[in-house]
Amino acid sequence: MRQINSRLSGTTIKQYSTTFLLVGSMASSAHLRASGEIYHAKYNTEALKQSIIAEFALAYNDTATALHNYTVLAIRSNSTTIKQRALNVAIEQNDLKAALDIATHWVVQEPEDVPAKFYLAHIALKSHEYELAAETLDSILNIDPNADLEKILEGIAPESETDRQNLLSTLTASKEKNNPSVLILIAGLEAQNDEVEKALITVNKALRKRPKVTGFILMKANLLEALGHQDATLDWYDRSSRKNKYNLDVRMAEVKYLIKIHQPELALKKLQSILKAWPEAEEALFIAGLTAIDLKELDQAEQYLVELRYSSRYQNEAYFYLAVNAERKKNDETAKAYYRLVDGNLYTVSRRNLIAVFERQNKMNDALRFLTQERVNYPQHASFLYQAQAEILKRMGNKKAALRLLQEAVKNLPDDPEILYSEVLLLDPFTDQDLLDKALKQLLNLEPNNPAYLNAYAYTLALQNRRLDEAKSYAEHALDSAPDQASILDTLGYITFLQNDFSSASNILSKAYGLSQSVNIGVRYAKSLYMQGALDQFNQVLQQLKQNYPNDPQLNQLDSLILPQHIKKS
Repeated sequence: MRQINSRLSGTTIKQYSTTFLLVGSMASSAHLRASGEIYHAKYNTEALKQSIIAEFALAYNDTATALHNYTVLAIRSNSTTIKQRALNVAIEQNDLKAALDIATHWVVQEPEDVPAKFYLAHIALKSHEYELAAETLDSILNIDPNADLEKILEGIAPESETDRQNLLSTLTASKEKNNPSVLILIAGLEAQNDEVEKALITVNKALRKRPKVTGFILMKANLLEALGHQDATLDWYDRSSRKNKYNLDVRMAEVKYLIKIHQPELALKKLQSILKAWPEAEEALFIAGLTAIDLKELDQAEQYLVELRYSSRYQNEAYFYLAVNAERKKNDETAKAYYRLVDGNLYTVSRRNLIAVFERQNKMNDALRFLTQERVNYPQHASFLYQAQAEILKRMGNKKAALRLLQEAVKNLPDDPEILYSEVLLLDPFTDQDLLDKALKQLLNLEPNNPAYLNAYAYTLALQNRRLDEAKSYAEHALDSAPDQASILDTLGYITFLQNDFSSASNILSKAYGLSQSVNIGVRYAKSLYMQGALDQFNQVLQQLKQNYPNDPQLNQLDSLILPQHIKKS
C-alpha cells in the first residue's frame, strides 16, 4: 500500500498513473517479444500480420485499429507476453473497456493464474466494476491465502465520495474481509475518506495477523503522524525498528521521520547503526552525509559522501554536496574540483555555485575562461553558459562585451528564447530600438503566448511612447495567462496612463500596487490619481509610500505636485 499523505484528505490523495501496475512488469520491448512469440511458436501468419498492423497503427496514432487487433490477438493467443502487451496498449490509451475484456479472457483461459487475476482486479476496480473486483479478490485469496493485495489499489484513488463508498462496501462485503491484505485496502480507503481513526483501527487488525509486513507497519506510522500523535509515532517507529532490525525500509522510514521533526542528532545516530549492518546502503549513506553537513560534522559528512562517487543513483548529488561540504570547510579549490564533476539536473546550480566561488576569490576572468571551455565540454548546456558569461561581463561593467557574446549565442542558438530574452534585457530601449524590436518580434514568433515576453514587448513600447495600441494588446494578452501578475498590470496601467485614460490607469495600478507594494508601481499609481483629480487618495498613497520608502528620491517629485496648493493656502 502506498504511503498515505500526512494530510490524508480526499483532495490530497491523488490519482496515480493508470499504467503503474500493469506496465511495471512489462519491458519496453514487449511488442518485439510479442511478435517474436507469434512467429516462433506457431508460425501463425495471420497473427503475425495482426501484430504488425497493430504496431504500425500505434506508430501512426491510429489507436482504434491498434486496440482492435491487439484485443483479438490477446483473446486468441496463449502467450502471456502478448496479453501483457495488449493490456499495456489498452491502459496507455485509457481504454478501460478493452483492458477489462482482455483481462477477463485471460482469467477465463488461465483460471489459476494469480498475476492475471491481479490485473483483472485492478482494472475492475478502476472501471467501477466492484462486484467483479470482489469476486476476483476472493478467488485470489482462495488460491493463495497469503497473497499480498496491496498493489491492487496502486493507481486507484477514487475521487468521489460515492465511488469510495461503493469500493468500501465491496471490500467489506467480501467473504475474505478479515484477510489482512483486504483489511489494508479498506484502511487505505478509510484514510482517503478522512476517517483516520477508523483506518488506524483497521490497520491494527491487519497487523495483529501479519505484524512484520513493511507496508502495514509504515501505514500505521503515517496514520499516527496524520493524527498529530508525534510521541506515539516516535514510539511506534522505535518499537518497529527494534523488532524488525533487519528491515532496512522500516529503519530508514524512522530516520526520515526523525529528520522531518527536526531531530537530526538522533537520526544520525540511527543512521550510523544502519550503516554498520548495511555499509553499502546508498540512501543511508546519502542521508547520513547531508545530516552530518547540517550538524557541522564535516569530516564525517565527507566520509559518507565519498562512498557514493561511483553510485549510479547518487553520483551527481554526492559530488554536489561534497563541494558544498568543502566550501563549509573553507577549501575553495576542492569545492571547485567537485562542482566541475557535477552533471544532470544539478548541473546549473553547481556551476552557479562555482561562479560564486570564483567571485569570492576575485577571479572572474578565470570564471569566464572556465565557462568558455564548458561550452565545449557540455554543448547541451550552452544556453545557460552563454547567459552566465554575459551576466559576469555585465557585473564587470562590460555591457558591450556581454551584448556581443549574446549576439553570438543568438546566431548559434537561433531558436533559444532564453538567450533572446537575455539579449532583450541588456538592450537599451532608446539607443538600441531597432535591435530590440527585432529581438522581441523573434521572441514572440517562438513563444507567442509567453506572458513574460508579451509584457517585455509591451513595456518596451510604453517606454518608447509609441505604438501604444499594439503595446496594450500585448499586455492584455499577457494578462490572459497571468491575471494576477503585478508587473504585467503595471505595464498595462502605464500604457493606459500614457493614453490619458487616468481612471482606468488608477484602477489597474491600484491592483498592481496591492499585489506588490513596489515603490515604482506606487509612484505610477499616485500620479494616475493626481491626474484624475483624486487628491485625497493621492495624499493617502503618498503618505504610505513615504512611510515605507522614506529615502526614495521619486517621492520628492510627488511632493512637488502638491506644492502649489500649499503656496495658495499660505
